[in-house]
Amino acid sequence: MGILETLKDYETIRVRVDDDICFVQIYRPQANNTINDRLVEELNQVVAHCEDSIKVLVLEGTPEVFCFGADFTELKVDDTSSNQNKNSGPEPLYDLWLRLAEGPFVSVAHVRGKSNAGGIGFVAACDIVLCEESAIFSLSELLFGLMPACVLPFLIRRVGFSKANYMTLMTQPISAKQALEWGLVDACEKNSQNLLRKHLLRLRRLSKSGILHYKSFLNRLDVELRHAKPKALLANKEVFADENNIRMIERYVTTGKFPWEED
Repeated sequence: MGILETLKDYETIRVRVDDDICFVQIYRPQANNTINDRLVEELNQVVAHCEDSIKVLVLEGTPEVFCFGADFTELKVDDTSSNQNKNSGPEPLYDLWLRLAEGPFVSVAHVRGKSNAGGIGFVAACDIVLCEESAIFSLSELLFGLMPACVLPFLIRRVGFSKANYMTLMTQPISAKQALEWGLVDACEKNSQNLLRKHLLRLRRLSKSGILHYKSFLNRLDVELRHAKPKALLANKEVFADENNIRMIERYVTTGKFPWEED
């Protein structure tokens, strides 16, 4: 099919297509599957190519880490060049999550291992979330003086305001069982690969046109994600403009010490 000719080798992801299902694996094992500009760019390309012919898009990580959030090594301040190029900043990532939430396909997050910070954005943006029993979910941003500004509109839509607020304030991981009870996860089994297989067997029966019409209607019912976008982008930029936050991030990258630890 046409999409096979378009999708090629990527630096940060692995892609395979099985009939009308596209499997996308976040693959930056050397960087703990963290998010950088290249990952966002490549994922946006793949998701765009999936819109015409793909019925189901499955997003996965590695068995140990689904996605661990922003790559702090790319956040270090460089006074000799601008960090505000067209691919940097929060907007491309927010738009990627919008595509997963609103696109004319069923987006499925298959979570194994750790999911943290921006990784929760990927989880909350997807239509269906499946995980293994040992998976854990966390928001660590406030530990560094940051906030999950872009994640929160998607997370609140999934679990509600109070639980999203609790996860943000406590910064500690919650278990797969807790995530299932809260609605962050839709189904959980010890063998999540088998769980995914069973879901895909059912989802294959849906027609592309049916999915398209349903998602289009759903998007008209729920417009909050787009309304929240300007506020989320502004809040994100504000915390990353704080020089103290950047210094603490640079210190963590260099020494491994958290902000509350003394030199």
